[in-house]
Amino acid sequence: MNTTELKGDWEVQKGKLKQKFAKLTDNDLLFVEGKKDEMLGKLQITLGKSKEELQKLIEKL
Repeated sequence: MNTTELKGDWEVQKGKLKQKFAKLTDNDLLFVEGKKDEMLGKLQITLGKSKEELQKLIEKL
C-alpha cells in the first residue's frame, strides 16, 4: 500500500474503520502527507494490532 493508494480513498476507508472500531477518533485517523507511519503507529496502539494486520484490514475495506 503506497501513500497515493492510502490517500486516494482515505475518507471512505476512514468511515469504514470508524464503523468497525467505534473507539477510533478523527484524531486517530488523521492522515497527513509524509506521516503515514505515525498514523499507523497510533492505530497499532489503539487497536492492539500489528502493522501487517492493519495494512491487511485497510486493504480489505
